[in-house]
Amino acid sequence: MKARLFQLLLVLVAFAVIVSGCAQKPAEEKAEKPGKEANQTEETQKKPELEGEVLVDGSSTVYPIAEGIAEEFQNQQQKVKVTIGVSGTGGGMKKFVAGEIDIANASRPIKDEEKAEAEKNGIKFAEFKIAYDGVTIVVNKENNWIDNITVEQLKELWKPDSKIKMWSDINKSYPKQKIVLFGPDTDSGTFEFFTEEIVGEKKKSRSDYTQSADDNVLVEGVAGE
Repeated sequence: MKARLFQLLLVLVAFAVIVSGCAQKPAEEKAEKPGKEANQTEETQKKPELEGEVLVDGSSTVYPIAEGIAEEFQNQQQKVKVTIGVSGTGGGMKKFVAGEIDIANASRPIKDEEKAEAEKNGIKFAEFKIAYDGVTIVVNKENNWIDNITVEQLKELWKPDSKIKMWSDINKSYPKQKIVLFGPDTDSGTFEFFTEEIVGEKKKSRSDYTQSADDNVLVEGVAGE
C-alpha cells in the first residue's frame, strides 16, 4: 500500500465548556430620544454587552480556526478578551478537565478518562465537530529523490529504536545522507493518531526527532533542512 506523501484523514474536534466565563452586563434603560437614536432597531437596543475573558488552549491544528473565530467575536464584543494557547490536544485537555480554561481545541474526541476527570471536577461540556484534518508527510523541496513512501517504510522509519539513520537505509538508491526528522510533540492528537495508524501502537515512536506543538516550528524546520 503506497501513500503519496502520505495523507490520512482524522476528525478535528473542538470542545466548549457550557460556562464561558463571560458575564453579561445588563443594558441600562434609556428614554427614547428624537432623531437618530429613535430610529435604532429593537434588536440593536437589546444587543447584550459582554465583558470578561475566555481562555482557549489545545491543538495547533485547530488554532487558526479558533483565532479567526476569536477575532470575529471580539469585533462584536470588544470588552471580552480571548486568549488562545497552543499546548497540543493532550495539554489542552489536561487544562480543560482541571477547569483552567473555557475551551479546549482538540484533534480527537475526548477520552473516557478525561470525561471522568471533568465530571469529578464538576465541569459540564458540549462537544462540536468543526472540520476534517489531513495528516501529511512532507520533505524539503530540494529532496528530489523521493516522491512516495510506503506505510511499511514509514513504520520502519518512525518506530521506537528505529535503525534508520540515512536515506539510503530506506532505499539503497537514495543518497547516503542523514535523515533529520520533525514532528508533533507527545501531547498532540496528531501524534497519537499517526503512531497508532502507522507504527501500530498509540504514542509509540522513536524519540530522536525535533518535536513541537507549534506547526510553524515544524514547517520552518523541514524548510531549513
